[in-house]
Amino acid sequence: MRNWPLSIQIWLVFAAITLIISLVLSLVFPWTLRNFFTQEIYATIEESQISLLHFYPSGYAEERGLGAFMAERRQQRQGLRTISHFIIAPDRDNVFPAVPLPSSFLDQVIAEARTQTTTSQRYSNDIEDEKIFYVITRSELGRQNVYLVSYMWDTYREDLVQTLFKQILLIMFLVFLISWIPSLALARYVSHPLITLEKKVKKLSLRDWHEPLHLQRGDEIGKLGNSIEQLRRQLIAQDEAQQSFLQHISHELKTPVMVIRSYIQAIKDGIYPKGDLAETTRVIESEAERLEQGIQNLLYLTKLDYLSTRQPDYEPVSLDRLICGVVERFRWQRPELDWTLQLSALEILGDREQLQVMLENLLDNQLRYAAQRIRITLNPSREREISSVLLHIWNDGPPIEEKMLGVMLDKFTKGSRGKMGLGLSIVKGIVHLHQGKITVQNKNNGVSFDIHFPLPQHLKPLE
Repeated sequence: MRNWPLSIQIWLVFAAITLIISLVLSLVFPWTLRNFFTQEIYATIEESQISLLHFYPSGYAEERGLGAFMAERRQQRQGLRTISHFIIAPDRDNVFPAVPLPSSFLDQVIAEARTQTTTSQRYSNDIEDEKIFYVITRSELGRQNVYLVSYMWDTYREDLVQTLFKQILLIMFLVFLISWIPSLALARYVSHPLITLEKKVKKLSLRDWHEPLHLQRGDEIGKLGNSIEQLRRQLIAQDEAQQSFLQHISHELKTPVMVIRSYIQAIKDGIYPKGDLAETTRVIESEAERLEQGIQNLLYLTKLDYLSTRQPDYEPVSLDRLICGVVERFRWQRPELDWTLQLSALEILGDREQLQVMLENLLDNQLRYAAQRIRITLNPSREREISSVLLHIWNDGPPIEEKMLGVMLDKFTKGSRGKMGLGLSIVKGIVHLHQGKITVQNKNNGVSFDIHFPLPQHLKPLE
């Protein structure tokens, strides 16, 4: 069914609901109608008895008057599907006037009348597969105590039940047949925007995402359309970022390749651009290292993008020891710098190799810009009532331009002494993988990097 057209599915739902309602009504409705009409029959019989007793003339002789009066009332109602009456005298075993009922049934009625404890009581019985309803009422007619028996056959009730039931079935059948009209209208109302969304998604799959999507609906379909519109905008932004990324990377990789090729060609021609072979080859080696480092950074960025979609398998890492180890390896590059370390013994959950790469890129940036001093502190912190670890790195280098502060952690954003503009973007990616936050600001006549890492109990599982 899920592969059928939406209009067919909706019509089948309408039809199934109508059919179920029809089946339920076919079982419940006759029973309900019979109970209702049974009560109506008894009420009609009792009202007829009241009317009969009320209009009995007082001048009739006792026995003759009763018989004549009952015969007259019976003659007036002859041929009508209505109520019949007869009387039982308490001291006799016969009824008058004579009624066309079996003697066995009359004997049963006489016995019921004599044992009846209430003034009036309802009864029912079966006579030759037909139902009869009757009421026995103890009363006084013409100064005689008698039992007035009024009865009605079930034929009238069954006729009413069958007539109404057939009409209801006919109505349900017509509703079943014409249910396709609202179902088609509903299907069109629902499927039209879905078809529009299908076409839009198909265009997105073909990279045709320049036409905006506006459904002007506030329901779930409208929310789906808004989500697809957001996806379209994200794809446009991602495509622009990818194009910019390719342009930057092609430029950054092309420059060292061109230098290497030109120097090699010059050597082949017997020319040494740097004066001698040793200096010239040193330039080639430097550009090759730059090219290699750029390729490694690109591969690492790709790795971080992949890891961002996977559940990490972190372990406790002593951050203070890791910082000391990386600093010891970097000191020799600029031995004249004054390093200040204030590190508390703290552990976080993380990937040791990633955290080491983060620290190496941060310190490489500090070495390029620091004038005389670098200060590193590691302490517990409380940010927004959440315990965390604060890693603070400061150098006394020149301040960063205000327009660069908000974008310097993005890919291919370079300062005046930068390389390929990928180091700090790798730092940002690693910090985010560890659910941390990094900020850069000009502070205390220098530049500071503040990184907050959550403690293990505040880490959130990736969704």
